[in-house]
Amino acid sequence: MLYNRQGMNELKINDTVFIQSYKHDGSRHRTWSKGLLIDKKEHELVVVTDHTFVVENDGRKWLTKEPAICFFYDNRWFNVISMVRKNGIYYYCNIASPSLYDGEAIKNIDYDLDVKVYPDYSYTILDEDEYEMHAKKMNYPHDLKMIVEMELRNITRMIENRDKPFEFEYINEYLLRYLNMMAKK
Repeated sequence: MLYNRQGMNELKINDTVFIQSYKHDGSRHRTWSKGLLIDKKEHELVVVTDHTFVVENDGRKWLTKEPAICFFYDNRWFNVISMVRKNGIYYYCNIASPSLYDGEAIKNIDYDLDVKVYPDYSYTILDEDEYEMHAKKMNYPHDLKMIVEMELRNITRMIENRDKPFEFEYINEYLLRYLNMMAKK
């Protein structure tokens, strides 16, 4: 996917955006019905989803249960969803293409591998079998597999080092910003 700087420039803080994730073959993987843009940096969009409908590729729908602060990057092969729960912050990291905003939605291609991070910063790598299956079925090019596997190593290093966004204070700042924005509405 190419990064769309013009589409990105159209976005403003407090805008509502859709989020769409695809698979390598172009099929839709997952869609979030809304997210609130709370910050925009040169290579990063920060969006909060809170009690948001999610539609899976098989048509199944579910509602998110808590605020999630989502980090989408146009220069990194992953995105991070930090779920703020009563017993701590859980992170769900999707290995995915760099994200873009095309005027319709924030979009990326999901490459199957995920990392679930617990409040104590222990983590589990998920969906390795799915990655192997899709790599064969969809003929992931060698260069793509190298990028995906390198980004998995990078994200686990970031978790272990507690680099942003894997930092309690960083998430708490965004949560407070979101709550203040909601209080003003």
